[in-house]
Amino acid sequence: MDRVPQQPLLAFAAAIVAVGFLSAMDAAMKSVSLDHGALSALAWRALIAVPVVALPYFLTRRDRPTSAALRYHFIRGALMVPMSLTFFWGLKFVPMAQAIALAFIAPLIALILAGVLLKETIGPRIVAGSILAFAGVLSILAGQAQAALGRDALWGSLAILFSAVLYAFNIVLMRRQSQSAAPLEIAFFYFAIAGAGFWLVAIPLGPPSFPASSAVDLLLATGLSILGMLGLAWAYARAGAGYLSASEYSGFLWAALFGFLIFGEIPSPWTVAGAAAIIAGCWVAARPERTPHPMETA
Repeated sequence: MDRVPQQPLLAFAAAIVAVGFLSAMDAAMKSVSLDHGALSALAWRALIAVPVVALPYFLTRRDRPTSAALRYHFIRGALMVPMSLTFFWGLKFVPMAQAIALAFIAPLIALILAGVLLKETIGPRIVAGSILAFAGVLSILAGQAQAALGRDALWGSLAILFSAVLYAFNIVLMRRQSQSAAPLEIAFFYFAIAGAGFWLVAIPLGPPSFPASSAVDLLLATGLSILGMLGLAWAYARAGAGYLSASEYSGFLWAALFGFLIFGEIPSPWTVAGAAAIIAGCWVAARPERTPHPMETA
């Protein structure tokens, strides 16, 4: 049973704003990653965010996290380490709008995972949607080849696609986590667990140096990340994951806007066409089956 009243329209609007915060965060993180590397950006962002979120969390906390909530916190936090590293590493080499367009396959992968892991039916719409979305991915990669962006851009795109697979698992977890924990609790444990993971990954390479020359961008990325995470947690507690998944598609417009304003990036026609095909594929796969009217079966 839901712990909070359901407010679908307000939740959808909040999710779109939250996606905007996260897209702006992507731009700030891309700037830091270009100068100091993705691992340094992620590790220091988490280290700054933990005390910022911990203070209001512990001051307002009424109960300790349940065992179910702790399980979701740990799994999602651990999942965020490879997911974030591969995404922000790839983002260094490809335009923001292209990266977000590739990441749009995550909701479709989530539907396929539900069929494989949860034994849910994979119907013809999911198959058709998968084919359409795959054509969209090929369109984006073809445009990349036409633009002669080089080998790094190809590896960056593959890293983002791998991150999208991990994000598909994240989508499945997000709704359940939001139903068992408040937004501040989710944000605190995310930064604490994922942050510890980033620093553990850095052990073989040595502690990442503080990106002093990009400190403003790093602080901006940290604040935007917290706002975006709190916004999504608030929204997913008030509406279903399937209903809110469409809000993710606003990320393409946000990414195109911030990519143009900050990096001078202009999405190619190949990227726009690919994004449209991926979104259409997800819509075909995810929309509910039409229930026949009783008179139609009489």
